[in-house]
Amino acid sequence: MNLNLQLPTTTGTLETYTLRGTPPPTPAPGAKFNRIAYSAAHVVSDPRAAVDPWLQSAIDWDATIACRQRLWSLGLGIAEAMDTAQRGMGLDWPTSLELIGRSLDAARDVPGPSTGSGQARVACGCGTDHLPPEEARNVDDVIRAYETQMEAIEKLGGRLIVMASRALARVARGPEDYERVYGRILSQAKQPVILHWLGDMFDPALKGYWGTPDVDHAMDTALGIIAAHADKVDGIKISLLDKDKEIAMRRRLPAGVRMYTGDDFNYAELIAGDGFGTEAVHGKSDALLGIFGPIAPAANAALAELARGNVERFHAILAPTVPLSRHIFAAPTRFYKTGIVFMAWLNGHQSHFTMVGGQQSTRSLPHLAQLLRLADAADLLEQPELAAQRMRTLLALHGIE
Repeated sequence: MNLNLQLPTTTGTLETYTLRGTPPPTPAPGAKFNRIAYSAAHVVSDPRAAVDPWLQSAIDWDATIACRQRLWSLGLGIAEAMDTAQRGMGLDWPTSLELIGRSLDAARDVPGPSTGSGQARVACGCGTDHLPPEEARNVDDVIRAYETQMEAIEKLGGRLIVMASRALARVARGPEDYERVYGRILSQAKQPVILHWLGDMFDPALKGYWGTPDVDHAMDTALGIIAAHADKVDGIKISLLDKDKEIAMRRRLPAGVRMYTGDDFNYAELIAGDGFGTEAVHGKSDALLGIFGPIAPAANAALAELARGNVERFHAILAPTVPLSRHIFAAPTRFYKTGIVFMAWLNGHQSHFTMVGGQQSTRSLPHLAQLLRLADAADLLEQPELAAQRMRTLLALHGIE
């Protein structure tokens, strides 16, 4: 088994690297978790489709659903049609709705091992991405756009994740416009929803969301909306890459409303919690994370240990995955999806390294080489020989034989 590679460095030189080849943790069959854990899953493009990749999306549906079935088998729920699936970044609304429908259909035959529920968890991204921001005239246009997607998803039986809206960020004049839009949407929801606060490091078009660039004042607005509609809010996912802001916000949530961490830099400690205060005070986060796809075996093993009260073991399993995640989500953070798909290819979960919109080109070869090193150090290469072979193919395509 040849695990030796010539990998590029950031200085332009090559260095010999030998994969350790230690397999990931063995999944815990039927493990019960004491945290709700959603993985924001990626989509697998169809490289054989005769389309213009920058203009049209072509999905390999079998491989995409197989990706979700793997995550369900590891006790993770699916946060469907989110930014990890290139929503609004190559994946349009009609294709997103088809993805949601296919995932909901597939989930009906899958038990929910981590919760004991009748089927696997799926929550579905509901946004306004079919409305180009420049065509939105006012908040009424945004409300109608949300309602269009809301109706379509709920008709399929889907639970909503109310995604941040680029159109709303463009037309809103202040916090009161956000209060109006979210109040209208939440009042109509058939089931409690998950709200999603996506920071501008993930999407620059969302700068100043909730009506202000001041994060603390934005948090006040979001918390006010949640408090006014607490019976319609399951939780909120915040993706600000700021653990202190997340901790501060979760302590202020109404009873029964969850904090879903979207912090791909500090997820381990946020999920474990700080034990702050009484049961009425939120001292831990559940999870809705893009990184859970690449680290799924470790996430499964760690969450099972946490549920058994083995906090030290939980941290021991997840700690090596954090440097990998921070690298994948390094600035420009919006390009993290390339690393997610690269890991899926290295581990044999898809047969190619191509993406919707041609976004496999958004990261450099040295970035991907370092990603491989960090994945190896975290024991996340499921088939080391295959990973080495595929990396050699990529190196050859870049002129390194």
